[in-house]
Amino acid sequence: MKALWLTSFRPMGNSKINDLYQNIFVDSIKALDFDICLSLTQFDEPNVKTFIKKKKIKNYYKNIPKKKLPKGKKYSNKIMLDFALKQYTENKGFTYLIFSTADIIVPSNLFKVLSKINLKNFCGLVYPNTQVKNGKLRNSFWPYYGIDLIIFKLDKIKAKKFKKVIATYNQYDWGVIENFYIAVCEILEIKKINLFKKMNVIKFENDFKSFSEDRSWQINSWKLNQRYFLNFLKKNNLSSLYANGSYYYLLYKIFNFKDLNFNLFIAYIIFYPFNLTKKFFSILKKLL
Repeated sequence: MKALWLTSFRPMGNSKINDLYQNIFVDSIKALDFDICLSLTQFDEPNVKTFIKKKKIKNYYKNIPKKKLPKGKKYSNKIMLDFALKQYTENKGFTYLIFSTADIIVPSNLFKVLSKINLKNFCGLVYPNTQVKNGKLRNSFWPYYGIDLIIFKLDKIKAKKFKKVIATYNQYDWGVIENFYIAVCEILEIKKINLFKKMNVIKFENDFKSFSEDRSWQINSWKLNQRYFLNFLKKNNLSSLYANGSYYYLLYKIFNFKDLNFNLFIAYIIFYPFNLTKKFFSILKKLL
């Protein structure tokens, strides 16, 4: 059994903080007692190939020059996924296809937990993350936005279907990633399992200033990807709420009583009343 780990790294050498987080991330993968190979698609980010070589971790590495992307775009999660699924379907022995960002600490019991799930195909994820902000570990039940570890267990038939499906999908830069992965589960007809009560994913807050990625950039990127995603949903006869319903819809789609523990119950209780109230007053303020 092997796992193909889909991720991508930010430039090395631009930010000491982000370099540290990426080092911690790779070290947490290497500490796992499992046969793991990284699927790395980079977009001219400097020093990444040297970094990976020094870390001595197995990988499929591919660089896409930024000039081949639309003007002004930095990277594409769709292109990354396409490369990963090519490796997954063409090479023998892969059982898990894992997506994550490179700014987390991977749970040490990940594969022990996965091995106990007696399903041929499924999607496991961890929500919410446990965030590290300003160097401080926050509580593990606050419902932050973001799902940064998603695990697919797929046989070759499902994996090939996955690869075929993404021909109707497009994505560049930031946003709409977890929306897409959760929607795909419906197309693949696989169960979604929130593994939160079995493990914690520690998520570091990125140093976005080092990469000129402010909130305005994120919002513009998200809106463009939302348009791409709505087109994908329409072509695959899926609800537009995957794109328009925000996390209100996503958390509903991954909800299962069997996945609940006390902290996850509290996260749901906080998320809906807190965010809906906040949204209501935001709309009210605009009207007054």
